[in-house]
Amino acid sequence: MPMTKPDIRNRITEASGLGADCLRRLRQARHHFPHSILGPRESSQGMEIRAWLPAARRAWIDELDAPMESISASGLFLWRGDGSALSHYPYLLRWQDDHGNEHLSHDAYAFPPVIPRDELESFNAGQHHRIWTMLGPHPCVNRQVSGTRFAVWAPNAERVSVVGNFNQWDGRRHPMSCHQDSGVWELFIPNVAPGELYKYEIRNAASGKVLLRADPCARRFEQPPHPASVVTSRSAWRWSDQDWMAARGDWQHAPISIYELHPGSWQQRDDGGRLDYRELAERLVDWLDRTGFTHVQLMPVTEYPFNDSWGYQATGYFAATRRYGGEDDLRYLVDTLHRNGYGVYADWVPAHFPRDDHALADFDGTPLFEHHEPHLGQHPDWGTLIFNYGRNEVRAFLISSALYWLEQFHLDGLRVDAVASMLYLDYGRDEGDWVPNRHGGNENLDAVSFLRELNTVTHGECPGTVTMAEESTAWPQVSRPTWLGGLGFSMKWNMGWMNDTLTYMQMDPVHRHFHHDQLTFALHYAFTENFILPLSHDEVVHGKRSIVEKMPGDRWQKLANTRLLYCCQFSFPGKKLLFMGNEFGVYSEWDHNVTLDWSLLSSHEHASREQGGLLAMVRDLNHLYRSLPALHAHDFEPEGFEWIDCHDADQSVLSYLRLGGGSHAVVVLNFTPVPRRNYRIGVPGESPYREIFNSDSRFYGGSDLGNGGLIRTWHSPWMGREHCLELTVPPLGGIILTPEVK
Repeated sequence: MPMTKPDIRNRITEASGLGADCLRRLRQARHHFPHSILGPRESSQGMEIRAWLPAARRAWIDELDAPMESISASGLFLWRGDGSALSHYPYLLRWQDDHGNEHLSHDAYAFPPVIPRDELESFNAGQHHRIWTMLGPHPCVNRQVSGTRFAVWAPNAERVSVVGNFNQWDGRRHPMSCHQDSGVWELFIPNVAPGELYKYEIRNAASGKVLLRADPCARRFEQPPHPASVVTSRSAWRWSDQDWMAARGDWQHAPISIYELHPGSWQQRDDGGRLDYRELAERLVDWLDRTGFTHVQLMPVTEYPFNDSWGYQATGYFAATRRYGGEDDLRYLVDTLHRNGYGVYADWVPAHFPRDDHALADFDGTPLFEHHEPHLGQHPDWGTLIFNYGRNEVRAFLISSALYWLEQFHLDGLRVDAVASMLYLDYGRDEGDWVPNRHGGNENLDAVSFLRELNTVTHGECPGTVTMAEESTAWPQVSRPTWLGGLGFSMKWNMGWMNDTLTYMQMDPVHRHFHHDQLTFALHYAFTENFILPLSHDEVVHGKRSIVEKMPGDRWQKLANTRLLYCCQFSFPGKKLLFMGNEFGVYSEWDHNVTLDWSLLSSHEHASREQGGLLAMVRDLNHLYRSLPALHAHDFEPEGFEWIDCHDADQSVLSYLRLGGGSHAVVVLNFTPVPRRNYRIGVPGESPYREIFNSDSRFYGGSDLGNGGLIRTWHSPWMGREHCLELTVPPLGGIILTPEVK
């Protein structure tokens, strides 16, 4: 009499020791903890080995040449015998596929999961701030077998598998085991080495939909636009920047002049190719030596798929973009800059992420990294997704990413992009498209809490590093300590100064006297935050024109206005930031696909062979800013600034003092093309003064009007001071004077 299906199922269950449901879920690639039923275990016959080989027709325990019994032709093989006969453990499996090809491998399920329970609990509580040590790929030696341990967070998955070339991208082959209710899945796969491509195949528990995802904690990806993750070993980089790292400290009172850089469009090789991180390092040191900036700020180097996003739509929060080389190549860049005395900042983007279906979006078939409510999780302006800042694991993911870049790459700071979009529930939304918080306000309380935690952790764990907020509103205390109610950032971009100043500078000088307050208004709030004065990439794209082309007038006036703008920027309170190309006056808008117009360096107005022109002026401003404490020691404090005269709107002239280091500097700016001769200003003290900087110098391409030699101080009260100077203030020019030390 033939056996019925229930009889067959009972015989399978009896032979394997498995319940029918277990076997069904394993066969259907739906089992959440395959280690519980696979691998070696004690049996009445001494040892039992269950091997999961879905692509196999026959299988053996290789050392014993012992055939394994196929259970239900499902891919499950069974061997029972005397375990003492195995002299090598873990054992090797030999198996034959349908084409007769033989394969030899260790059994992945002979290696149990190893992530400690306390680490998982810390992650679920949002308190694990270095999750890259737990999640992602970790090449290692386990019981004398080389391989890679994989771990990923996917709490709403029914099954997660590691797929790659090593298993023909077959999701049946290497299902992972889930650590109870933590949502973390883990599997050690023998013989998977650094350089292997992989992804996670995820089956959603509710829908049954099968998804293919890159690893959120991967430290390397394929060359864009290809999205696979790459197994990466721990870096063996030996840092040589110990002196720099030990000296990081009092950034508040130090000169900080930032050169903002997009690595892909700054310079190119002679053959037209893109520079890699190492080539960039050598050229950057030479350029910084020539221009005098103190820091480089890299636009995002976290991995991203879409070139036109410039890196601001990241998918790899722990991976340096492959566009310019590997992660150790980026370390070489930072190390080289540090050894030569230059700091390195980088953009970091926790405000949003793209919808690419290989990455974070809908990661396990549910809104996991993004907020599940559309009015909180979807960005209306950018078409991107917003992180769920109230979810513990998401906070741990983001804070770990920040620490990863600061610790593992020795970055001196992070510029946090689009902070305003994080802070407000109604950012970019119309009335009715957002829901007030529990207090009835428009503040995103979860984002506020996250930013405070981010700054507390990074400052505590990485002393001497800074965080900088791109925040464009009047949110109070962005750069004040969290214990005083602030957000805890080190510094904030002064978008108000940038907007007002550029708006003013674009006016024809004949109209400027009507708008004098646009130059002076910034001093009403200049010391409420630790400000950076940015002239960034955002101001020279999308039809806004380059800095030089924004300026009114003919070519001479455009360059004179540009020199005047930079003199104003470098003498105002606040740290400085200038986007690449602005230092020598490019005419074209920035295009991330095109290198800067370096041919301008042969023009006298921009940067002649004699080192003159606009570039020389920026160099001299940088050196003056760095060497003169009056220009930087109190960038954030009111004792570093005094108006001499802020009311001369009729002549469009500003004059003020910068103070620090026991001395002061006098700054006079003329925003019209009319020279101001015998221009009188009040000054402190009776010492004579010397003009140490003049933006109108012929050396910079100007008309060379100014004040040579010592300038006599008159004992004649003026502007509330006991002494005064009479000066020649050049057209569309700025001058800086210091008292002559006897």
